[in-house]
Amino acid sequence: MARRLKLVKGAGRKATLVYGMRMFEAGAVKALEDAQARLADGASSRITMHVIEGTHAQIRSQLMRSVDAFFDLLDE
Repeated sequence: MARRLKLVKGAGRKATLVYGMRMFEAGAVKALEDAQARLADGASSRITMHVIEGTHAQIRSQLMRSVDAFFDLLDE
């Protein structure tokens, strides 16, 4: 189930969070560099990076929704 993400306006210090999420099998990741994972079998795989801007409270709220959506999609 895809969810539409939106930034809620509010007061406070603004910031930008840059993060990436991807699920790998246990022991499969050998190293991480520049949004790429080098896998134990020698292959490499990209990790999509995401950006959220707003206050710390807004970023935290959006990040939690994004993590929930990530696992919803993973379970489909």
